[in-house]
Amino acid sequence: MAKRDRTKGGRTTPKATSGRYTPPIPREKKVSPLWVPVTMFTCLGLGAVIIITNYFEVLPGGTASNGYLILGLVLITAGFIVATRYH
Repeated sequence: MAKRDRTKGGRTTPKATSGRYTPPIPREKKVSPLWVPVTMFTCLGLGAVIIITNYFEVLPGGTASNGYLILGLVLITAGFIVATRYH
């Protein structure tokens, strides 16, 4: 078998002249639609209001109810889930 001619390897790109890192320019900046923050703050606020008014027994039914507590927690959880979509 014949030996292959191999050229000595080297850099394919020129060496940087500066030691500082420059991040690439973003192609496009992601912007959330208006409904995302509105829905997020509405769910968080409404959930907190439902839990507080349930504690003070102001909601219909007279006494504190687990159903209102669960509804408030579900709304707060939904607010946090929507917050993960916010850019």
